[in-house]
Amino acid sequence: MRQVRSIWNGAISFGLVSIPIKLVNATESHSISFRQIHTEDGGRIRYRKVCELEDREVAQAEIGKAYEDADGTMIPITDEDLAQLPIPTAKTIEIVAFVPADRIDPLQMDAAYYLSANGVPAAKPYTLLREALKRSQKVAIAKYALRGRERLGMLRVVDDVIAMHGLLWPDEIRVPEGVAPDTNVTVRDKELDLADALMDTLGEVDLADLHDDYREAVEEMITAKASGEQPATTPSPAPGAKVLDLMAALEKSVREAKESRGEDPATKKPETPETKAEVRRISPRATPKQTPGKKSTSTTTKKTTTAKKSQSQSETPPKKTTRTTKKTTATKSTTTAKKTPAKKATPRKRTA
Repeated sequence: MRQVRSIWNGAISFGLVSIPIKLVNATESHSISFRQIHTEDGGRIRYRKVCELEDREVAQAEIGKAYEDADGTMIPITDEDLAQLPIPTAKTIEIVAFVPADRIDPLQMDAAYYLSANGVPAAKPYTLLREALKRSQKVAIAKYALRGRERLGMLRVVDDVIAMHGLLWPDEIRVPEGVAPDTNVTVRDKELDLADALMDTLGEVDLADLHDDYREAVEEMITAKASGEQPATTPSPAPGAKVLDLMAALEKSVREAKESRGEDPATKKPETPETKAEVRRISPRATPKQTPGKKSTSTTTKKTTTAKKSQSQSETPPKKTTRTTKKTTATKSTTTAKKTPAKKATPRKRTA
Protein backbone atom coordinates (compact mmCIF):
# COMPACT_ATOMS: atom_id res chain seq x y z
CA MET A 1 0.00 0.00 0.00
CA ARG A 2 1.37 3.42 -0.94
CA GLN A 3 2.19 5.78 1.87
CA VAL A 4 -0.87 7.73 2.96
CA ARG A 5 -0.92 10.33 5.68
CA SER A 6 -2.36 8.96 8.90
CA ILE A 7 -5.19 10.89 10.50
CA TRP A 8 -4.97 9.38 13.99
CA ASN A 9 -2.34 7.59 16.09
CA GLY A 10 -3.22 5.32 18.97
CA ALA A 11 -3.50 1.67 19.90
CA ILE A 12 -5.90 -1.26 19.73
CA SER A 13 -6.80 -2.58 23.16
CA PHE A 14 -7.29 -6.35 22.84
CA GLY A 15 -7.73 -7.46 26.45
CA LEU A 16 -4.34 -6.85 28.03
CA VAL A 17 -2.68 -6.70 24.61
CA SER A 18 -1.96 -3.24 23.21
CA ILE A 19 -1.28 -2.88 19.48
CA PRO A 20 0.13 0.50 18.35
CA ILE A 21 -1.58 1.51 15.12
CA LYS A 22 -2.06 4.39 12.71
CA LEU A 23 -5.46 5.22 11.25
CA VAL A 24 -5.57 5.78 7.49
CA ASN A 25 -8.57 6.68 5.32
CA ALA A 26 -9.65 3.64 3.30
CA THR A 27 -11.74 5.62 0.82
CA GLU A 28 -11.28 8.74 -1.28
CA SER A 29 -13.64 10.96 -3.19
CA HIS A 30 -13.20 11.43 -6.94
CA SER A 31 -16.08 13.86 -7.33
CA ILE A 32 -15.35 17.10 -9.19
CA SER A 33 -15.75 20.23 -7.10
CA PHE A 34 -16.71 23.66 -8.40
CA ARG A 35 -16.05 27.20 -7.23
CA GLN A 36 -18.65 29.89 -6.90
CA ILE A 37 -18.09 32.87 -9.17
CA HIS A 38 -19.72 36.17 -10.02
CA THR A 39 -21.45 35.41 -13.32
CA GLU A 40 -20.96 38.96 -14.68
CA ASP A 41 -17.18 39.11 -14.47
CA GLY A 42 -16.05 35.62 -13.36
CA GLY A 43 -14.67 36.83 -10.03
CA ARG A 44 -14.36 34.30 -7.20
CA ILE A 45 -16.97 34.36 -4.45
CA ARG A 46 -15.24 33.78 -1.11
CA TYR A 47 -16.56 33.32 2.38
CA ARG A 48 -14.91 35.43 5.02
CA LYS A 49 -15.08 34.75 8.75
CA VAL A 50 -16.25 37.94 10.37
CA CYS A 51 -16.87 38.65 14.05
CA GLU A 52 -20.37 40.03 14.28
CA LEU A 53 -19.51 42.11 17.37
CA GLU A 54 -16.46 43.85 15.94
CA ASP A 55 -17.58 43.63 12.29
CA ARG A 56 -14.13 42.60 11.09
CA GLU A 57 -12.56 39.54 9.54
CA VAL A 58 -10.66 37.31 11.99
CA ALA A 59 -7.82 34.84 11.39
CA GLN A 60 -8.10 31.12 12.03
CA ALA A 61 -5.88 31.39 15.12
CA GLU A 62 -8.46 33.66 16.74
CA ILE A 63 -11.33 31.24 16.25
CA GLY A 64 -12.41 28.83 19.00
CA LYS A 65 -15.51 26.78 19.71
CA ALA A 66 -18.50 27.26 21.97
CA TYR A 67 -21.82 25.62 22.79
CA GLU A 68 -24.92 27.70 22.14
CA ASP A 69 -27.44 27.45 24.94
CA ALA A 70 -31.19 27.49 24.40
CA ASP A 71 -31.37 31.23 25.13
CA GLY A 72 -28.55 32.02 22.69
CA THR A 73 -25.80 32.25 25.32
CA MET A 74 -22.40 31.07 24.07
CA ILE A 75 -20.49 28.79 26.45
CA PRO A 76 -16.80 28.68 25.40
CA ILE A 77 -15.26 25.18 25.17
CA THR A 78 -11.48 24.86 24.85
CA ASP A 79 -9.35 21.96 23.63
CA GLU A 80 -8.05 21.58 27.19
CA ASP A 81 -11.60 21.09 28.44
CA LEU A 82 -12.14 18.26 25.98
CA ALA A 83 -8.73 16.68 26.67
CA GLN A 84 -9.49 16.41 30.38
CA LEU A 85 -12.71 14.45 29.88
CA PRO A 86 -12.54 10.91 31.38
CA ILE A 87 -12.78 9.08 28.07
CA PRO A 88 -10.75 5.84 28.04
CA THR A 89 -10.96 5.69 24.24
CA ALA A 90 -9.27 9.06 23.67
CA LYS A 91 -6.22 7.34 22.16
CA THR A 92 -7.40 3.73 22.15
CA ILE A 93 -9.59 1.58 19.97
CA GLU A 94 -11.10 -0.55 22.71
CA ILE A 95 -12.50 -3.90 21.55
CA VAL A 96 -15.58 -4.74 23.60
CA ALA A 97 -16.99 -7.83 21.83
CA PHE A 98 -16.77 -10.24 18.88
CA VAL A 99 -19.96 -10.96 16.93
CA PRO A 100 -20.95 -12.57 13.60
CA ALA A 101 -20.77 -10.14 10.71
CA ASP A 102 -24.46 -10.55 9.87
CA ARG A 103 -25.35 -9.05 13.24
CA ILE A 104 -24.30 -5.63 11.93
CA ASP A 105 -27.04 -3.67 10.21
CA PRO A 106 -25.68 -2.10 6.98
CA LEU A 107 -27.58 1.06 7.90
CA GLN A 108 -25.04 1.59 10.66
CA MET A 109 -22.06 1.61 8.27
CA ASP A 110 -20.18 4.89 8.15
CA ALA A 111 -16.63 5.86 7.09
CA ALA A 112 -14.01 3.15 6.50
CA TYR A 113 -10.38 3.15 7.66
CA TYR A 114 -7.31 0.93 7.42
CA LEU A 115 -5.44 0.16 10.62
CA SER A 116 -1.69 0.07 10.03
CA ALA A 117 0.76 -1.44 12.50
CA ASN A 118 2.82 1.42 13.95
CA GLY A 119 6.36 0.13 14.27
CA VAL A 120 8.11 -3.24 14.35
CA PRO A 121 6.94 -4.24 17.87
CA ALA A 122 3.32 -3.92 16.70
CA ALA A 123 3.71 -6.50 13.92
CA LYS A 124 3.32 -9.59 16.15
CA PRO A 125 0.16 -8.60 18.08
CA TYR A 126 -1.30 -7.05 14.91
CA THR A 127 -0.88 -10.36 13.06
CA LEU A 128 -2.28 -12.27 16.02
CA LEU A 129 -5.49 -10.21 16.02
CA ARG A 130 -5.81 -10.46 12.25
CA GLU A 131 -5.49 -14.24 12.20
CA ALA A 132 -7.84 -14.60 15.18
CA LEU A 133 -10.49 -12.62 13.30
CA LYS A 134 -9.99 -14.79 10.22
CA ARG A 135 -10.31 -18.07 12.08
CA SER A 136 -13.31 -17.02 14.15
CA GLN A 137 -15.13 -15.61 11.09
CA LYS A 138 -16.37 -12.82 13.33
CA VAL A 139 -15.93 -9.07 13.50
CA ALA A 140 -14.77 -7.04 16.48
CA ILE A 141 -16.94 -4.30 17.94
CA ALA A 142 -14.90 -1.44 19.38
CA LYS A 143 -15.24 2.04 20.81
CA TYR A 144 -12.91 4.89 19.89
CA ALA A 145 -12.75 8.68 19.99
CA LEU A 146 -12.17 10.76 16.87
CA ARG A 147 -12.72 14.44 16.08
CA GLY A 148 -14.09 15.33 19.46
CA ARG A 149 -16.58 12.52 19.98
CA GLU A 150 -16.69 8.86 20.94
CA ARG A 151 -17.68 6.53 18.17
CA LEU A 152 -18.56 2.90 17.54
CA GLY A 153 -16.51 0.79 15.13
CA MET A 154 -16.35 -2.64 13.53
CA LEU A 155 -13.01 -4.33 12.82
CA ARG A 156 -12.71 -6.92 10.06
CA VAL A 157 -9.98 -8.36 7.84
CA VAL A 158 -9.51 -7.14 4.26
CA ASP A 159 -6.77 -9.14 2.52
CA ASP A 160 -3.91 -8.92 5.05
CA VAL A 161 -5.03 -5.67 6.66
CA ILE A 162 -7.36 -4.95 9.56
CA ALA A 163 -10.00 -2.49 8.44
CA MET A 164 -12.34 -0.53 10.67
CA HIS A 165 -15.78 0.72 9.71
CA GLY A 166 -17.20 3.54 11.72
CA LEU A 167 -20.68 2.64 12.95
CA LEU A 168 -23.55 4.87 13.86
CA TRP A 169 -24.88 4.39 17.34
CA PRO A 170 -28.14 2.39 17.38
CA ASP A 171 -30.13 5.43 18.52
CA GLU A 172 -28.89 7.35 15.45
CA ILE A 173 -30.79 5.02 13.09
CA ARG A 174 -34.23 6.35 12.32
CA VAL A 175 -37.22 4.03 12.49
CA PRO A 176 -38.67 3.65 8.94
CA GLU A 177 -42.09 4.76 10.10
CA GLY A 178 -44.39 6.01 7.36
CA VAL A 179 -41.93 5.10 4.59
CA ALA A 180 -43.46 1.86 3.29
CA PRO A 181 -46.60 2.03 1.08
CA ASP A 182 -49.68 2.52 3.23
CA THR A 183 -51.99 0.64 0.85
CA ASN A 184 -52.57 -3.09 0.64
CA VAL A 185 -50.92 -4.47 -2.49
CA THR A 186 -51.19 -8.05 -3.74
CA VAL A 187 -48.34 -9.40 -5.85
CA ARG A 188 -49.23 -12.36 -8.04
CA ASP A 189 -46.99 -15.37 -8.55
CA LYS A 190 -46.65 -14.60 -12.24
CA GLU A 191 -45.36 -11.11 -11.45
CA LEU A 192 -42.80 -12.59 -9.08
CA ASP A 193 -41.79 -15.11 -11.77
CA LEU A 194 -41.18 -12.29 -14.23
CA ALA A 195 -39.23 -10.33 -11.62
CA ASP A 196 -37.09 -13.42 -11.00
CA ALA A 197 -36.56 -13.81 -14.73
CA LEU A 198 -35.44 -10.19 -14.99
CA MET A 199 -33.03 -10.64 -12.07
CA ASP A 200 -31.59 -13.81 -13.64
CA THR A 201 -31.22 -12.10 -17.01
CA LEU A 202 -29.41 -9.09 -15.56
CA GLY A 203 -27.20 -11.52 -13.66
CA GLU A 204 -24.21 -10.47 -11.58
CA VAL A 205 -21.57 -7.82 -12.15
CA ASP A 206 -17.98 -7.27 -11.14
CA LEU A 207 -18.06 -4.06 -9.13
CA ALA A 208 -14.56 -3.26 -10.38
CA ASP A 209 -16.03 -2.83 -13.89
CA LEU A 210 -18.41 -0.07 -12.77
CA HIS A 211 -17.33 3.55 -13.11
CA ASP A 212 -18.72 7.06 -12.79
CA ASP A 213 -20.08 8.02 -16.23
CA TYR A 214 -21.21 11.41 -15.01
CA ARG A 215 -17.75 12.37 -13.73
CA GLU A 216 -16.15 11.33 -17.03
CA ALA A 217 -18.68 13.42 -18.96
CA VAL A 218 -17.94 16.44 -16.74
CA GLU A 219 -14.18 16.01 -17.27
CA GLU A 220 -14.64 15.86 -21.05
CA MET A 221 -16.80 18.97 -20.96
CA ILE A 222 -14.19 20.87 -18.91
CA THR A 223 -11.40 19.79 -21.27
CA ALA A 224 -13.39 20.95 -24.30
CA LYS A 225 -14.22 24.35 -22.78
CA ALA A 226 -10.60 24.86 -21.65
CA SER A 227 -9.38 24.32 -25.21
CA GLY A 228 -12.01 26.64 -26.67
CA GLU A 229 -14.04 23.88 -28.26
CA GLN A 230 -17.75 23.37 -28.10
CA PRO A 231 -18.61 20.56 -25.66
CA ALA A 232 -20.24 17.55 -27.24
CA THR A 233 -23.93 17.31 -26.52
CA THR A 234 -25.66 14.04 -25.83
CA PRO A 235 -29.29 13.84 -26.90
CA SER A 236 -31.52 13.39 -23.92
CA PRO A 237 -33.49 10.14 -23.95
CA ALA A 238 -37.12 10.44 -24.90
CA PRO A 239 -39.40 10.32 -21.90
CA GLY A 240 -40.96 6.92 -21.62
CA ALA A 241 -44.69 6.51 -21.61
CA LYS A 242 -46.35 6.04 -18.27
CA VAL A 243 -46.61 2.32 -17.69
CA LEU A 244 -49.93 1.29 -16.22
CA ASP A 245 -49.55 -2.46 -16.74
CA LEU A 246 -46.90 -3.92 -14.42
CA MET A 247 -46.87 -7.24 -16.27
CA ALA A 248 -46.22 -5.52 -19.59
CA ALA A 249 -43.38 -3.51 -18.06
CA LEU A 250 -41.77 -6.65 -16.59
CA GLU A 251 -42.09 -8.61 -19.84
CA LYS A 252 -40.59 -5.72 -21.83
CA SER A 253 -37.76 -5.38 -19.32
CA VAL A 254 -36.92 -9.09 -19.64
CA ARG A 255 -36.90 -8.86 -23.44
CA GLU A 256 -34.68 -5.76 -23.49
CA ALA A 257 -32.29 -7.26 -20.95
CA LYS A 258 -31.91 -10.39 -23.08
CA GLU A 259 -31.42 -8.37 -26.25
CA SER A 260 -28.73 -6.25 -24.56
CA ARG A 261 -26.84 -9.46 -23.76
CA GLY A 262 -27.14 -10.75 -27.33
CA GLU A 263 -29.78 -13.34 -26.52
CA ASP A 264 -32.83 -14.06 -28.63
CA PRO A 265 -35.95 -13.78 -26.46
CA ALA A 266 -38.06 -15.74 -28.97
CA THR A 267 -35.90 -18.84 -29.01
CA LYS A 268 -35.79 -19.14 -25.24
CA LYS A 269 -39.40 -18.26 -24.61
CA PRO A 270 -40.52 -21.81 -23.62
CA GLU A 271 -37.82 -21.91 -20.95
CA THR A 272 -38.70 -18.63 -19.25
CA PRO A 273 -40.65 -18.55 -15.98
CA GLU A 274 -43.47 -16.57 -17.59
CA THR A 275 -44.32 -19.59 -19.78
CA LYS A 276 -44.49 -21.80 -16.71
CA ALA A 277 -46.69 -19.25 -15.02
CA GLU A 278 -49.07 -19.33 -18.00
CA VAL A 279 -49.49 -23.11 -17.66
CA ARG A 280 -50.24 -22.77 -13.98
CA ARG A 281 -52.79 -20.08 -14.76
CA ILE A 282 -54.76 -22.28 -17.21
CA SER A 283 -55.08 -25.33 -14.95
CA PRO A 284 -57.23 -23.73 -12.21
CA ARG A 285 -59.81 -22.62 -14.81
CA ALA A 286 -60.25 -26.21 -16.01
CA THR A 287 -61.11 -27.53 -12.54
CA PRO A 288 -64.59 -26.01 -12.04
CA LYS A 289 -65.72 -27.09 -15.53
CA GLN A 290 -65.10 -30.75 -14.70
CA THR A 291 -67.56 -30.82 -11.77
CA PRO A 292 -70.55 -33.22 -12.12
CA GLY A 293 -73.12 -30.43 -11.79
CA LYS A 294 -72.02 -28.62 -14.92
CA LYS A 295 -71.78 -31.87 -16.91
CA SER A 296 -75.45 -32.72 -16.34
CA THR A 297 -76.88 -29.24 -17.02
CA SER A 298 -74.95 -28.29 -20.15
CA THR A 299 -75.19 -31.42 -22.33
CA THR A 300 -76.65 -29.56 -25.34
CA THR A 301 -73.93 -26.89 -25.26
CA LYS A 302 -71.18 -29.51 -25.01
CA LYS A 303 -72.57 -31.37 -28.05
CA THR A 304 -72.47 -28.16 -30.10
CA THR A 305 -68.88 -27.50 -29.04
CA THR A 306 -67.96 -31.09 -29.95
CA ALA A 307 -69.27 -30.66 -33.48
CA LYS A 308 -67.29 -27.44 -34.00
CA LYS A 309 -64.07 -28.96 -32.68
CA SER A 310 -64.36 -32.09 -34.83
CA GLN A 311 -64.72 -29.96 -38.00
CA SER A 312 -61.66 -27.75 -37.25
CA GLN A 313 -59.45 -30.72 -36.36
CA SER A 314 -60.13 -33.11 -39.22
CA GLU A 315 -56.55 -34.38 -39.40
CA THR A 316 -56.46 -35.53 -35.78
CA PRO A 317 -59.02 -38.05 -34.43
CA PRO A 318 -61.10 -36.75 -31.52
CA LYS A 319 -59.94 -39.55 -29.24
CA LYS A 320 -56.29 -38.57 -29.61
CA THR A 321 -56.95 -34.94 -28.75
CA THR A 322 -58.00 -35.91 -25.25
CA ARG A 323 -54.48 -37.25 -24.57
CA THR A 324 -52.60 -34.06 -25.44
CA THR A 325 -51.55 -31.67 -22.66
CA LYS A 326 -51.96 -28.33 -24.45
CA LYS A 327 -55.74 -28.42 -25.07
CA THR A 328 -58.01 -25.61 -23.91
CA THR A 329 -60.70 -25.89 -21.28
CA ALA A 330 -63.45 -26.26 -23.90
CA THR A 331 -61.78 -29.34 -25.43
CA LYS A 332 -61.54 -31.01 -22.03
CA SER A 333 -65.19 -30.49 -21.31
CA THR A 334 -66.10 -31.80 -24.82
CA THR A 335 -64.17 -35.01 -24.22
CA THR A 336 -66.13 -35.56 -21.03
CA ALA A 337 -69.37 -35.13 -22.93
CA LYS A 338 -68.31 -37.69 -25.54
CA LYS A 339 -67.48 -40.29 -22.94
CA THR A 340 -70.95 -39.94 -21.41
CA PRO A 341 -73.74 -41.12 -23.79
CA ALA A 342 -76.76 -38.90 -24.27
CA LYS A 343 -79.14 -41.62 -23.02
CA LYS A 344 -77.33 -41.69 -19.68
CA ALA A 345 -77.43 -37.95 -19.34
CA THR A 346 -81.27 -37.86 -19.62
CA PRO A 347 -81.96 -40.00 -16.54
CA ARG A 348 -79.56 -37.81 -14.57
CA LYS A 349 -81.66 -34.77 -15.35
CA ARG A 350 -84.80 -36.55 -14.25
CA THR A 351 -83.25 -37.71 -10.98
CA ALA A 352 -82.00 -34.18 -10.35
